[in-house]
Amino acid sequence: MLKVVKFGGSSLADAKQFKKVADIVLAENCRHYVVPSAPGKRFSEDDKVTDLLYACYEKASKGESIDDVFTRITDRYDGIIKDLGLEDFSLEEDYYFIRHSVLHKAGRDFVASRGEYLNGKILAKYLNFDFIDAAEVIFFKDDGTFDAERTNDAMSQRLAKHEYAVIPGFYGAMPNDTIKTFSRGGSDITGSIVARAAQADIYENWTDVSGFLMADPRIIENPQVIDTITYRELRELSYMGATVLHEDAIFPVRIAGIPINIKNTNNPEDRGTMIVPVAEDTSKVITGIAGKKGFSVITVEKDMMNSELGFGRRVLEVLENEGISFEHLPSGIDTMSVIVNTASLEDKRTRIIPQICKATDPDTIAIHDDLALIAVVGRGMVASKGVAAKLLTSIAKADINVRMIDQGSCELNIIIAVDAEDFEKALRAIYAEFVA
Repeated sequence: MLKVVKFGGSSLADAKQFKKVADIVLAENCRHYVVPSAPGKRFSEDDKVTDLLYACYEKASKGESIDDVFTRITDRYDGIIKDLGLEDFSLEEDYYFIRHSVLHKAGRDFVASRGEYLNGKILAKYLNFDFIDAAEVIFFKDDGTFDAERTNDAMSQRLAKHEYAVIPGFYGAMPNDTIKTFSRGGSDITGSIVARAAQADIYENWTDVSGFLMADPRIIENPQVIDTITYRELRELSYMGATVLHEDAIFPVRIAGIPINIKNTNNPEDRGTMIVPVAEDTSKVITGIAGKKGFSVITVEKDMMNSELGFGRRVLEVLENEGISFEHLPSGIDTMSVIVNTASLEDKRTRIIPQICKATDPDTIAIHDDLALIAVVGRGMVASKGVAAKLLTSIAKADINVRMIDQGSCELNIIIAVDAEDFEKALRAIYAEFVA
């Protein structure tokens, strides 16, 4: 058994949390490789170290003094080192180099990445693990995209030389050796990369929640934790706003078929959520509910539309030329609806309508804003009858109008659109019907 473990910023916010992390890592000899984030908030009004580093960069770029902010950063790390009792360990040389780099206009990504770099060095010392600089084993291409195969080869070769090691998350190197950070997913992506390269049996992602929740806890009070979720289900829920893991962060382990275990650093005995390639258990009808606001629907009506060759293509071609991607295409015989992100329309809507009219000569065309999309996701839906009826009944009981309903051929999810003002009420009604 070999495990790769990643710890988020809240798990490494101070020395007390470091000790929890060390207890977890050293409790099982199979936890060979550790990926840390930068220190997060210790309390609600606190600052994340990464935010302080960004502030340093902004001040330096404007020619302002960074002394106050930089001292707050070094004090944070020195406090952790002191409270861990690492008397023979110092980061002074690193502080000098980083400060010098910031003042001489080092890149924004370099400055931001030093939070993970410094935290990784402390954690490696505390665990007595080897330290591997991510810039030496994670690579990006000239266009800034992640170089997956080169990274996997280099990472595999390096890990083979270290039985136990700490690899800081969030960053890698460009071909010219400058530092580049991941735009989305941060240290989660690094953990996945390491897990794939190590051919891990499990990738443990430790955070401050005991797994992936069935619904947004800001809307649903005490939602249940998901025991097991497939990669496909996770992608559906992440796309619709669930935020435990970004879909980019699971890609390296997904292609390798490695399961992910979401765990809670503060409650390590909790089972958490297992994210797996395939799950046989379909006893629960739904796995989770997620949604978000900020959508618009472009509705085009024309008699005999269905017999007009290329009608849909011409509508979508207008959107493509304006750089707008669509979310869903609920349509009827004489009606075509295109749901798009409202923000993508911006000032383009005054151009879109005339272009669609010219391309299709519709009877009517309109854009309606203030929609919310809700996805009900579950592998158990395939084996259950009447799921759509149950869903629509729950919405009707809550006196909510459904503006659109769409179910994919795989029957893994059902997506509905409601007015944005009914979003929270609809989520509660669906959860109550299927879960509570």
